[in-house]
Amino acid sequence: SGTGVRNDFTDPDPAKRKASVDLVKKWIIAAEKLGAPVIRVFSGTADVKDLPREKVVDYMVQCMKECTEFGKAHGVIVGIQNHNDFIKTADQAIEVIKKVNSEWFGLILDVGSYRTGDAYAEIARSIPYAVNWQLKENLYLNGEEQKTDLNRVMKLIVERGYRGYIPLETLGEGDPKVKAPLFLGEIRSAMSKIGQ
Repeated sequence: SGTGVRNDFTDPDPAKRKASVDLVKKWIIAAEKLGAPVIRVFSGTADVKDLPREKVVDYMVQCMKECTEFGKAHGVIVGIQNHNDFIKTADQAIEVIKKVNSEWFGLILDVGSYRTGDAYAEIARSIPYAVNWQLKENLYLNGEEQKTDLNRVMKLIVERGYRGYIPLETLGEGDPKVKAPLFLGEIRSAMSKIGQ
């Protein structure tokens, strides 16, 4: 359903941002060869507290636009993941998506990375921009980690009309080979409860 790369478009050093753009472009080529429709990128984790947020968003968006145009030329959608880094809220993710303004750019919706307020409200607002997901076992409500209410998330997905892939990500203790099938069973149960 997709692949990903670890980049940093928030770094104030233009040479480091260019290196990240070049890395994303290489992985877009890899995604094209794999037949992966989406590549996941991050905003970044650079220490930018001394810079105005708008300035960082501006140069980050320029990197995203360059990668998105390259992705379009190779048939690969670029998706920024909300990852509790520079992008922490639905509003921040949506701001970047609107500024890039391309059908070839969207959101990798990570349910476990909205860490303040009501994660379900953030998810609901983000779904129209989702091009792929990170559906996790746990998410945060008002800063408190708790088990994801899959009935609620699946209902939001159906109500908002999302029709793409929904990759699962199992984190924490336990063998993923054991956890993933159990998690998938919980998702199937949630889908059957809403008639899907």
